[in-house]
Amino acid sequence: MTILQTLADQKWPVLAFVLAAYLTQKVYQFYRLRHFKGPFGTGFSGIPHSIHELGPACHEWFHQVSDKYGPIARIGPNLLITSDPSVWSQVNLKAGYKRSDWYYHSFRMEHGKDNVFTDTNNDCHDARRKRLATGYSGRDNKEMEPSLDACLQEFIALLRSKYLSTENRAVKVDLAMKIQFLTLDIISSVGLGKKLGLLDADDDIDDYVKSTDQGLTANSRVAALGLGFILKLPWIGKQLVPSPNDARGFGKMMAKVNGFVDERTAPGVDNTKRSDMLSSYIRNGLRGDDLRIEALLQLIAGSDTTAGTLRATILYLISSSRVRVKLQREIDQAVRDSLAPAKGAGIISNAAAKQLPYLQAVVRESMRVWPAVTNVFPRDVPPGGDTVVGVDGKPVFLPGGAQIGYSAVAMHHDRALYGDDADVFRPERWFEADPERLAAMTRTNDLMFGYGRWHCLGMHVAKIELNKSIFEIMRNFDLDLVYPATPWKTKNAAGIFIIHDLWVQVTERAG
Repeated sequence: MTILQTLADQKWPVLAFVLAAYLTQKVYQFYRLRHFKGPFGTGFSGIPHSIHELGPACHEWFHQVSDKYGPIARIGPNLLITSDPSVWSQVNLKAGYKRSDWYYHSFRMEHGKDNVFTDTNNDCHDARRKRLATGYSGRDNKEMEPSLDACLQEFIALLRSKYLSTENRAVKVDLAMKIQFLTLDIISSVGLGKKLGLLDADDDIDDYVKSTDQGLTANSRVAALGLGFILKLPWIGKQLVPSPNDARGFGKMMAKVNGFVDERTAPGVDNTKRSDMLSSYIRNGLRGDDLRIEALLQLIAGSDTTAGTLRATILYLISSSRVRVKLQREIDQAVRDSLAPAKGAGIISNAAAKQLPYLQAVVRESMRVWPAVTNVFPRDVPPGGDTVVGVDGKPVFLPGGAQIGYSAVAMHHDRALYGDDADVFRPERWFEADPERLAAMTRTNDLMFGYGRWHCLGMHVAKIELNKSIFEIMRNFDLDLVYPATPWKTKNAAGIFIIHDLWVQVTERAG
């Protein structure tokens, strides 16, 4: 008698056994995390989490869950989220934690190939990071600021030459799209040594922006439905991811990046004297597919997140005349004090921008109110479990094999830390706090760039972009919303905000 015949003859006992095993697993999962409260059904099913991940505002659900159920809450049978900065810091610093495969492998850009973001093996991740660190930090890239300045000057010239409004003529421009052009050109210039050329063309060349948005949406759906395993299948997985052979979109961007890399790694090419991130990677031993995939990652990760923060900052400044006027006064004073070159004579240095306290408060406050990245980013708890201590000083045991992630909006809108108006854009809060509270606010604010071994490599570049871009846009132009009732269109995909239709009128600022 074959195994199949035996199973057929014993189908009811077999089905009963399978059902009993399934229910036992569910009861076990529920029981071991029973002390953590969450929305109805999350103790037995991941469906509530998946439904919200598939929607446009999962970050708001995380916020609501954290507010209602506490600083560590349950959003799935085996998944917790925390809004406690002390807990999240420990999770990212202590030995034994690792990134969760089901989530991070859903964001692989090529079949079977990991990058520093998707690699869930701690040792491999750390080795990758070591080779990338000097390139991202700027230590190997002395031309980082000049390259960035050139792109920013091109952006300003584009607005001035094509999109200026006057008293007699209104010209509207989708600033969300132009900002994406800016950040893509900046990161390709400082990262690859060549601009993609979107600002020069004033066009989404080969649908780079469109395809990136589509890719983020697709990745978000794969993660939400737990389908990352399909991408690992040898034949099917290859058909579902972009390819450098594609005529347009993300695949076309992959091909262009691969072309840049191949040029720089061709026999006889000397990268020892070049000053960009790619040359730094090469000098630090990155080769082949690893070099190509990291070059592509820096382009995507380095443009979307910075663009999101820059868009949000500009929108908040347009919407708050008090803050805008105060910032522009500081900008004008910086020019009078020769901290910045005169209008039209150059771009402010990052060192000078960092000396402007209100500008720095505006940057921190916009990142706080509108975090650039808001998804759960789960970590696996070490097999033996771990005890973490919250801000309140109380120890909490996390069972081994459970997963814990990040509730970004809840953490950065915490009223106990930031005040009763924590949901409001008000940079002054950064000057009002006593030293101890200010230190806590700053530590928490910095957590949006990660912590420990998973600290964001691109933080240095992003802060330079934000400092310079906000200063120069606000000193050169006055901006007004075209459609104040619906200032932009936005949705959360894979924790990153896809933002379109930020229609503004741009007028030349006097002075």
